Amino acid sequence: QFIPNDFASLGADGFGFSDTRQAARRYFKNDTHSIVTKTLQLLAAKGEVEEGALEKAIEKYRLLDVNAGTTGGAGGDA
Repeated sequence: QFIPNDFASLGADGFGFSDTRQAARRYFKNDTHSIVTKTLQLLAAKGEVEEGALEKAIEKYRLLDVNAGTTGGAGGDA
């Protein structure tokens, strides 16, 4: 009731998740491509993007493949 617009939270508890930072962010769906896709999902629900845009983004960014993550490579990965 305090947020007048659509709201989607992103976040994860990656404690103990042993993989690359990119894979962890993709797994928890809080990398850049996942954020873009979530935004498309919210816009699609309102009818503000063309039909099929969400599916195209999921396929284009290989969202279901944790090894396809590309963000979060700075620091910590050896």
